[in-house]
Amino acid sequence: MSLVGPRPIVREEIARYGWRFQHYAMVKPGITGLWQVNGRNNTTYRRRVALDSMYGKSANLALYLKIRMLTVPAVILSRGSF
Repeated sequence: MSLVGPRPIVREEIARYGWRFQHYAMVKPGITGLWQVNGRNNTTYRRRVALDSMYGKSANLALYLKIRMLTVPAVILSRGSF
């Protein structure tokens, strides 16, 4: 597991990713990621899949650092949590 990356999914969720699963599988799962800093539970599952796929396709150091920076306010302000 990595610090930044898509959240782990269970086997039953793979079908919901469809062709985008290949992008998800390109990176290690993480503790925080695009889904966590972009609304988390305030988004749809479809949006989560899109964000995970986007990270898998475009993971780079700049994006990694941006997600780490955005995680702090998301946690402190409880954005996207119930």
